[in-house]
Amino acid sequence: MANLTLSDMMDMQKELWEKNKEKWPEMTPSHARTSMLWMMAEMGEAAQIMKKRGEDDIMKDEFLREEFVTELTDILMYFSNFCMCFSITPEELSNAYIQKHNKNLDRDFYNERRNYLRQTK
Repeated sequence: MANLTLSDMMDMQKELWEKNKEKWPEMTPSHARTSMLWMMAEMGEAAQIMKKRGEDDIMKDEFLREEFVTELTDILMYFSNFCMCFSITPEELSNAYIQKHNKNLDRDFYNERRNYLRQTK
């Protein structure tokens, strides 16, 4: 079974872009907004499945699960495009992810949320 890396996903998106570069906009920062908006639309489609069918159906209905995973795949594809528009490399993203993860390990999310709510009242 496949286990794609960030590099694999970005390479696949580059391959797709190369095939369609005559029709598609360049991967530049000015196109990033469009990629983000399409990514958000795909998130909305995944959310609609959850809203209309619920978590239990996603877990039990094979066809629905496949549809849900396809929407998540679309999100990752647009996310890859978005990163490439800003020339964000898989290594750069991986390093930032690891740093954020390590920072989050030391955080107290409960108290942060409670303090935030107190400040907004």
